[in-house]
Amino acid sequence: MTENAYTRRDDGNNGSKGVGRMTGTVLVTSGTGKTGRRVVERLTALGVPVRSGSRTGEVPFDWQDDTGWEAALRGTEAAYVAYYPDLAVPGAAEAMAAFGRTAAACGVRRVVLLSGRGEPQAAVAEEALRGAAGRAEVTVVRSAFFAQNFSEGALLDGVIGGELVFPAGTAAEPFLDLDDLSDVVVAALTGDGHAGAVYELTGPRSLTFAQAAEELGRATGRPVRYVPVTGPAYASLLEEFGVAEAEAEFLAELFATLLDGHNAATTDDVKRVLGREPKDFSDFAREAARDGAWHG
Repeated sequence: MTENAYTRRDDGNNGSKGVGRMTGTVLVTSGTGKTGRRVVERLTALGVPVRSGSRTGEVPFDWQDDTGWEAALRGTEAAYVAYYPDLAVPGAAEAMAAFGRTAAACGVRRVVLLSGRGEPQAAVAEEALRGAAGRAEVTVVRSAFFAQNFSEGALLDGVIGGELVFPAGTAAEPFLDLDDLSDVVVAALTGDGHAGAVYELTGPRSLTFAQAAEELGRATGRPVRYVPVTGPAYASLLEEFGVAEAEAEFLAELFATLLDGHNAATTDDVKRVLGREPKDFSDFAREAARDGAWHG
């Protein structure tokens, strides 16, 4: 522990591991993203010093420019790694190895990596980080499909417009609420007992995209239907909206890999870490509707 270490009383009510131990300064990469900003908010609420790294923020951090990584990491005790655009892209493993070497050289003691569930190439990137991080504790958090992709991500406009066009077929997915993911990340950053762990995080039940659309329709009070398309058709659609051809093809291939049914099973890892059940998709939808996610 450094002189910046913080502690708080553990009231013993939440069941998570090591909640009484706070770290020193934490670097949150992609600190303005969907997961990064939630992690920043939680760490700040706990009194943990945070550096929110982003391309245009007060702490410059760009995954495409490693010249600023050392400055962002120097003096930190832990780091949350959310790689953009995805750990499965070409070059991600090399970036993870470079980040791990930099973190080790800066004396970082703990790294929590956001990864994709059931992504073979992401697993290669995970191993590259582990191999380069020296004596740092590395925890990997593999996430199911974000529930918030419907309220903050690429599928937001589809919900508002009443049609979810996506290449998922009839595959079921245990959608994960980002509040649960962020709570697990913070537990791993600030508590003991997570070194070397690989957590596969899911929601409590699996739904097809058609079922998810029905739930979203009930929450919004207007019809939402799922429109399945092939991967190539989806890539063409993305290109029509201005996505570069290579990126559109990558995303279509990634979704084909993830949504072939092999990720349909749920896990109990959220409960193992936090001592409570993960949020159900219907609860996510009701809360997002209440908060105005789909007022457009």
